[in-house]
Amino acid sequence: MRDARAGVLSWVLPAAAFCGAFVPAALPGAQAYGYAATLAGLPAHLPAAGGPAAYVPAAVVGLLAAAAARAAPGRPWPLPALALADAVLRAPGLLLAVASYVAATALRRPAPLALYAVPASLVAVIPQPGAGLVSALGGAPLFAWFPLALGLWAGARHEVVAGLRERARRLEREQEARTEQARAQERARIAREMHDVVTHRVSLMVLRAGALEINATDEKTAAEAELIRATGKDALTELRAVLGVLGEEAGDYHPRPTLADLDGLLEQSRSAGVPVERHEEGDPGALPVMVQHTAYRVVQEALTNIHKHAGRAATQVVLRHLPAALQVDVRNAAPPGPALDLPGGGSGLLGLRERVELLGGEFTAGAEPDGGFVVSVRLPT
Repeated sequence: MRDARAGVLSWVLPAAAFCGAFVPAALPGAQAYGYAATLAGLPAHLPAAGGPAAYVPAAVVGLLAAAAARAAPGRPWPLPALALADAVLRAPGLLLAVASYVAATALRRPAPLALYAVPASLVAVIPQPGAGLVSALGGAPLFAWFPLALGLWAGARHEVVAGLRERARRLEREQEARTEQARAQERARIAREMHDVVTHRVSLMVLRAGALEINATDEKTAAEAELIRATGKDALTELRAVLGVLGEEAGDYHPRPTLADLDGLLEQSRSAGVPVERHEEGDPGALPVMVQHTAYRVVQEALTNIHKHAGRAATQVVLRHLPAALQVDVRNAAPPGPALDLPGGGSGLLGLRERVELLGGEFTAGAEPDGGFVVSVRLPT
């Protein structure tokens, strides 16, 4: 809307300049010449019908004035010079008023403004052929002084408005900087809290699992302890990577898991007693890393929910490589028996939905009639 308004306003002055030069000559009995009439013996007034003698010169001057007014922001002098010449050759009128307004808005320094105002006032007050002195004295206030004052007021108002807008933009930038700083500080605080609480507890679990592995009396117990230790170690590695991103610590960055790491994730669930099958359809091609990472997190969260709520239910992980998307379906059958029903925050699926929608994908999750549960995601590639 603002751009359209500015575009319209940019043509107001050129239109006014053209009308100021052309319209007076088209009026019945208009004055055709100014001082030129006294120098060349030409008639001061045109016939009532006007005609080419009035329209053609007025149209030429009007077009020149419109072009000069259009270029006035960068070249302020052509329009005032043309208006002064037209006032001498014809008569001071609306074109001089438009030029006075443009000069006041474009010539902000006193010296250039006075250089225009003095000759404009003199041209406006010198009597034209057929006009008296009293009538000529009103030309200066009407065609020079009042437009100059109006232009000065408009220019000052424009500077004030521009200053207020710049101040508003500066305050907005400062507010955004303060907000971003507060967010960074909050992220760092959360990272410290998670590091102090979660990392400490998981480290203790890993140490205990390692001690159990060493002191185990049978191979099965040692294998389970080794699995717990490896899983806890992987959890610590990913947790430190997340804390590094959250706290903006580039030194703690670790590569994000992708579909290449999916078999390891599925093997962890199988070792915990969950029968998981993987099916892949279509040509994988070169998938973006962010899409692969999101698909990995979808499968990871779905398997976590199965561990919590479905126990050792049979699970299928299906990857479908479509022409412009990756379809990920994680479906589990009805629980074969009572599950552990571990506590959860209820935000896992919600976080997945937000993650998928940020990539422009589609997310659905819900129970099936046979008692199972399905998580389905389509990610654009």
